[in-house]
Amino acid sequence: MQEQYQRILDRYEELNVTLAQGEVLSDVQKMQTLLRERSGLEEKVQAWQDYTALLRHLEEARSLLSDPDMEDMAREEMRLLQPRMEEMEEKLKLLLLPRDPDEDRNVVLEIRSGAGGEEACLFAGDLLRLYEHYAQRHRLQFQLVSLADTELGGVREATCLVKGNGAWACMKYESGVHRVQRVPVTDTTGKKQTSTCTVAVLPEAGEVDVVIDPKDIRLDVYRSTGHGGQCINTTDSAVRLTHLPTGLSVTCQDQKSQLRNRETAMVLLRSRLLEREREKAESAYALNRKAQVGTGDRSERIRTYNFHESRVTDHRIGLTLYRIDDIMNGDLDEIVEALRLAENHRKLQALGMG
Repeated sequence: MQEQYQRILDRYEELNVTLAQGEVLSDVQKMQTLLRERSGLEEKVQAWQDYTALLRHLEEARSLLSDPDMEDMAREEMRLLQPRMEEMEEKLKLLLLPRDPDEDRNVVLEIRSGAGGEEACLFAGDLLRLYEHYAQRHRLQFQLVSLADTELGGVREATCLVKGNGAWACMKYESGVHRVQRVPVTDTTGKKQTSTCTVAVLPEAGEVDVVIDPKDIRLDVYRSTGHGGQCINTTDSAVRLTHLPTGLSVTCQDQKSQLRNRETAMVLLRSRLLEREREKAESAYALNRKAQVGTGDRSERIRTYNFHESRVTDHRIGLTLYRIDDIMNGDLDEIVEALRLAENHRKLQALGMG
C-alpha cells in the first residue's frame, strides 16, 4: 500500500510542477485535463498525509514508554491513537479501489411482476412504493415514467427515473428477483403463497454514451390510459419509441406534453441500449461476475420478503432483518450499507488487501 501511495504522491507533485509551466497555462484544454486529474488525487493525498501524521504521533508516544514519568501518559495516548490508525488504514485501502464508472449517474428503475398472478402485481406495487419512499429519504427525485396497473391496485410493469446525487449508489444493488411470501388479499383460504417480481436498475445514459441515428427510431403516439382502459389524458401525448435495429421499445406517458414524454423516452432507450452493450462486453467474464455482490443479473434471486415472520433476507450476503414494515416503508439503509461493505471487502480481496 505504501508503494501505491508513493506513486500517487509523486504524480501529484508532478502535476503541480506541470501546472505551473507557462505553456500549460496558455493551453486551457490541457490545463483543465490536468486540473481534473489532480483533483481526483487530492483526497488520497490528504488521507495519506493524515495517516503519516498519526503514525508519527504513535511513534512519539511509543518512544516515551521507557520514561517512568511519561509511561502512563504514553500508554493512554497510544490507546487513543490505535483505533484512529485502524480507521485510516481501512480508508486508505478503500481509496485505492477503482472508482465506479456509474457513480455520478442517475438511474432508470424498472419493476415487473413475475410468477404469482395478481399477487405478484400487488407486490410489484409495494416495491414501487418502497423505492419511492427510499428515494425521498435520500432526497432523490423519483419520477414515474410509465405504469401498467391492475384494477386491484397492483402493477404489471413500471418504469421510473431516480435522479440526484448518490442515486446510483443507493439503487445499484436492487437488480434481480425479489420474492414475497404472504397470504394474498385475494385468497380466502389463508394459505401462504410465494410470488416474485423482477427489478432492473440501469445507469442513465447520455447522448455521448449512446448515439442513435434518428432514422433507426419509430415514433408512435397514443392517449395515456390507466387500468381497464380508463382514459387519463385527452390528448395523444403518450409516446412509444422503437429502436428498429434491436427491436427495443420504450414508452413514456407521465407528462401531458408529447415533447417531454419523447425526451424522457429517449433517455430510457439510450439507457437500455447502453445496458445491452455492456452485457455483451461482460459476457466473457460471467463466471467472475457470479462471485461479486450485486451482479445485476435479473435471473438472480436476491431477496425474500416473508410477511408472516416479519422477515427480510438478502441472499447475497445472508443478512436477515426482522422489521419488514420499516423496510417496506423505504428503510433500506441497513441492507444497502451491508451490501456496500461486502462489495468493498470482495474488491479488496481481489487486490490482495482484504
